[in-house]
Amino acid sequence: MPDSFSEHVKLMFDLQALAFASDITRVFAFKLGRDASNRTYPESGFKGAFHSSSHHGEREERILDYAKLNAYHVSMIPYFLDKLNKLRDADGRTLLDNALVIYGSPMGDSNLHNHKRCPLFMAGHAGGRLQGGRHVRAADGTPMANALLTVLHALGLDDIQQFGDSTSAMDLNAVPAPASA
Repeated sequence: MPDSFSEHVKLMFDLQALAFASDITRVFAFKLGRDASNRTYPESGFKGAFHSSSHHGEREERILDYAKLNAYHVSMIPYFLDKLNKLRDADGRTLLDNALVIYGSPMGDSNLHNHKRCPLFMAGHAGGRLQGGRHVRAADGTPMANALLTVLHALGLDDIQQFGDSTSAMDLNAVPAPASA
């Protein structure tokens, strides 16, 4: 295992892309870190531990340090997306066109252990079933499971009517309203 966390993550992404390209699997889950970990990520530009940084006490300097850690984690995703975009699947489309990569957090506000309005992004087109290039903001109180139910439907699992605490599927292909001037 490489000493560098970034190099370790890239190696894991390489293996996942290889597994996709060789059709060994079409599903994987990969967690960049444990939420309660005291691991440090010096490559982020901040030397503090992840978990204690997440409890920033609403102090601006600690929020900015925590933001460095999160920006560092998110900054590794384009490597994987680029790799998937360069590899062709059996149908001639890119692996990214046929895949759906979901990245998110179980916390909306880690300082309070708040699980509302958790950040989530998706990349890829799920074989053409998701358009991409959208920013969908769910109404307050909408379970994240609604978005995940929609993902299941986009992956061809239409017979699943509920996932977790979902209340209905969401339209992830909705065109966002133009910004007000």
